[in-house]
Amino acid sequence: MKSKLHVRTLTALALSTAMGFASLPATAALPLAVAGEPLPSLAPILEQVTPAVVNISVSGTKVSQQRIPEAFRPFFGPDSSGSKQPFQGLGSGVIIDAKQGYILTNNHVIADADEIQVMLKDGHEYDATLVGSDKSSDIALLQIKAKNLTEIKFADSDKLRVGDFTIAIGNPFGLGQTVTSGIVSALGRTGLQLENLENFIQTDAAINSGNSGGALVNLRGELIGINTAILGPNGGNVGIGFAIPANMANNLVQQIIEHGEVRRGVLGVAGQELTADLAKAFDIDIQYGAFINQVTPNSAAEEAGLMAGDIIVSVNNNKIRSFSELRARIGTLGADKEITLGVVRDGKERIVTAKLKPAENRLANASNLHQGLEGAALVSAENNQGVMIANVQPRSIAAASGLKKGDIIIGVNKTKVKNLAGLRELLTEEKATLALNIKRGEQSLFLVLR
Repeated sequence: MKSKLHVRTLTALALSTAMGFASLPATAALPLAVAGEPLPSLAPILEQVTPAVVNISVSGTKVSQQRIPEAFRPFFGPDSSGSKQPFQGLGSGVIIDAKQGYILTNNHVIADADEIQVMLKDGHEYDATLVGSDKSSDIALLQIKAKNLTEIKFADSDKLRVGDFTIAIGNPFGLGQTVTSGIVSALGRTGLQLENLENFIQTDAAINSGNSGGALVNLRGELIGINTAILGPNGGNVGIGFAIPANMANNLVQQIIEHGEVRRGVLGVAGQELTADLAKAFDIDIQYGAFINQVTPNSAAEEAGLMAGDIIVSVNNNKIRSFSELRARIGTLGADKEITLGVVRDGKERIVTAKLKPAENRLANASNLHQGLEGAALVSAENNQGVMIANVQPRSIAAASGLKKGDIIIGVNKTKVKNLAGLRELLTEEKATLALNIKRGEQSLFLVLR
């Protein structure tokens, strides 16, 4: 089966044009220097940054839906709704922690993958483990066991301006590492119907299929975004590409590292974009912001004093252009985060403080940590007091190991464990046998995993 080249493509019907071909005039190469002064080049920056960008290849199986009339499905058995088909795919990723081997990429690059392989710029290949992912924002975190890696530093993407120079690095069409350049074309792009949480950087740096998960960097070689999608016919570049802002991605990654999952924060408001008609009706002289239609009872918004009719114009001193952008920013900050909101009420702006409340808790998949934990659902215990076993599936490997619902892992091989992040770090080390120190009620015991 042919490989898939990963990049989200948004088809633009109006972009199809007739194309002609003409001979090109001969051109001379640029000189290396003019009047003894060397010409500016991106090469020194790229020599430092490109080793931190990797190629990702995945393989697995997907369920292919079969169109069987409902009346005939009983004759085809319980699995008649679809058949499993093998697939392969290619994408890109960015090393963000050389010591731990953490690689940031898009969720859609590794979705449904059974095997994930990472190839460094120098050609070395490694099997990768999925640490965690977030479908709503299209972020995923991988981990490899390798030494002497090169990591990339995060920039403050909230300080980006339209017109700032950008460099895109990735693996387009599986050709291998490729570098293109451009500028920031727009900020806060939403409404593309690609993700639930959208707040994209738009750039004209050439991005094509296979670039997904690759790096968008500034002229200091710092990560400003993760390349995610393109707008164009037939999946090709037409100068409109989109990247997830670095701050947004970093917020999510830190939650995955600390908790093994994204713990989304909730403000508790419903609303819409601020339109010219709304601005006129409320007699205000602003043309941007998130209009609040409703405040949820007992929510962070209600406790902060927000009211229906308020217009949120900033979060943590960063301008908010739309309600969609507000959702994206709030949805990636994390539970229990304290934020400051710029709010316009009765034509006057005020600053309010809110503490985001946790969304419905999601449990970490323990099989991503160690095969001996397969069948257990984990969650960090309160106040960094260990990792609690929230559930154990009957007849699973975890159940056979002796784990029970309510157990709290407080140590591994006599090393204290505070939370999921600490447990993951300990379990990445090569050990033939693991002895889990378990707190069960008033008892303390050891369970051995092999």
